[in-house]
Amino acid sequence: MPTTKKSKSESTPEVPLRFEAAAEELESIIDRLEQGDIPLEESLAAYGRGRSLLTSCRSILDAAAAEIAEVDLDGMKDDADSNV
Repeated sequence: MPTTKKSKSESTPEVPLRFEAAAEELESIIDRLEQGDIPLEESLAAYGRGRSLLTSCRSILDAAAAEIAEVDLDGMKDDADSNV
């Protein structure tokens, strides 16, 4: 069975990435998949990695949105307390 050469990102263990790094890697995977010139097995591995990165990015964005909402609520509470 022939082996396929994996990119560095596909052969490394799952390590939490910063949002920017995850988004950049995801973009790279999308570009490679859109070109359509990689073997099927590598495409499937890249697709799986892309889904994992997308999930990670969404989690980071959801956490940031929750933090922003909390700060907004705290700010509104402080404003209401100062008006009393």
